[in-house]
Amino acid sequence: MAYDLIGDIHGHALTLQALLERLGYRRSSGVYQHPERQVVFLGDFIDTGPHQRRTLEIVRPMVETGHALAVMGNHEFNALAYATPRDKSSHLRLRDEKNGRQHGAFLAEYAVDSTDYLEVMEWFRTLPLWLDLGDLRVIHACWDRDIIHEISNHCNGPRMTDQLLRQASTRGRWEFKAVETLLKGKEIPLPDGYHFHDRYGTQRHHIRIKWWDRNETTYRGKFLGSKEWETHIPDDPIHADHGIEYGHLEPPVFLGHYWLAGKPKPLASNVACLDYSVARPGGKLVAYQWSGETNLRESSFVQVDRLE
Repeated sequence: MAYDLIGDIHGHALTLQALLERLGYRRSSGVYQHPERQVVFLGDFIDTGPHQRRTLEIVRPMVETGHALAVMGNHEFNALAYATPRDKSSHLRLRDEKNGRQHGAFLAEYAVDSTDYLEVMEWFRTLPLWLDLGDLRVIHACWDRDIIHEISNHCNGPRMTDQLLRQASTRGRWEFKAVETLLKGKEIPLPDGYHFHDRYGTQRHHIRIKWWDRNETTYRGKFLGSKEWETHIPDDPIHADHGIEYGHLEPPVFLGHYWLAGKPKPLASNVACLDYSVARPGGKLVAYQWSGETNLRESSFVQVDRLE
């Protein structure tokens, strides 16, 4: 099977339609499809953009009719936790002002606890945390084989069960750290006195790192994220090995999540991120046309500049 892998959409349905059409997909019986290829969505369908409902009306039928596969992103996980009661007076994710603002675009189109809102939550629950397709791997942020093995053994595979959702929403449990790593990336603390502010204005004292790259030895070199934050990251050496073993002979793995900029290209011979910040002005929606190669090619990236 040949796959077209598509990065984080964040409610930018018009840009998604343009990318699908550039990749050769045409709408038939209301569903985008290709006679020879299948899409793999990397998660983060919702939040931020102007067309939340329209995005899901494109993605869901493709998945449900077998014209696409998809994994869960951290925004779908957050939405599930926001929707799920912890007890009679609270939810797994607090319904406070900060979280409500982060979910604002989605909640503007899906009234909280309405019938269609709860139906979308049930669909989110069907999304696996990862896909291992043999010659190809897909995960939203970080392929950590030890965590994947642990979740597979304790939770019967990659599906987000109610038990896993509750445990992964409880700080101090191993499931919390495990799902955080898979869906948000591996993080390390910055040295004392250093911090930066993320796109929501939240002060951050940890950075997400190039988890597969053991050659980088400084905080700035190890940092994986938007270039605009790099100046806040010290170029000091890291006095520990925080990497994850991912050998160059392992199958290619595709990621989303990291809000990259510039010209899309592989991060390593068998690692590619497809999130190029469509959720902000000047960003783009990016795909990779994979046809069985073990060494990823810059020429196989396809991009559409943000339309909304």
